[in-house]
Amino acid sequence: MLKTAMKQCGLIAILRGVQPHEVAAIGIKLYEAGFRIIEVPLNSPEPFHSIATLRGTLPADCMVGAGTVLTTDQVAAVKHAGGEIIVMPHSDANVIAAAKQAGLACAPGVATVTEAFAALAAGADVLKMFPAEQLGAAVVKAWRAVIPHEVALLPVGGITPDNLATFISAGASGFGLGSALYKPGLSAEQVGHNANKFVAAWCATQERN
Repeated sequence: MLKTAMKQCGLIAILRGVQPHEVAAIGIKLYEAGFRIIEVPLNSPEPFHSIATLRGTLPADCMVGAGTVLTTDQVAAVKHAGGEIIVMPHSDANVIAAAKQAGLACAPGVATVTEAFAALAAGADVLKMFPAEQLGAAVVKAWRAVIPHEVALLPVGGITPDNLATFISAGASGFGLGSALYKPGLSAEQVGHNANKFVAAWCATQERN
């Protein structure tokens, strides 16, 4: 399912701080723009409520899951809420294993090649390169030379519609999008406007490649 969703659109929406009462309208706007993966970080208000709401609102071809997953207990809670993907800021082999045992996709955060290969050995489906502001496109290019091509590299942190193409040229497979897409206080319409900008930038890179 993750590979299918990534083929449709390699952009992952990160809704940090979203409230359960607003998440359905925001999710619909993201879906209409073309997003097929949405995560609710667990340091958001009532995140499991929001995950369940998104899963009940959006079509089955949109993956819903959690970000900032730190423990194996949280993995179980995400699955119980209907989540399908576990996104982590770190690369804890126990959390990755718990996600895979639960039948969930897993995107651990890695910042070195050593961490990247350890995460893959533990069962990671894709690699979240975090923080992308610190790593930069040059590091993506260097990693791409040694990480198997079929493994998706997803920079997260500081990605905008303007710098997205630079990372794609370096070998990025997709992106996690945070505050440039959504931050608390934005209306569903504003998020939809931002989403359309990102999808337009993404589609422009796909046409060139």
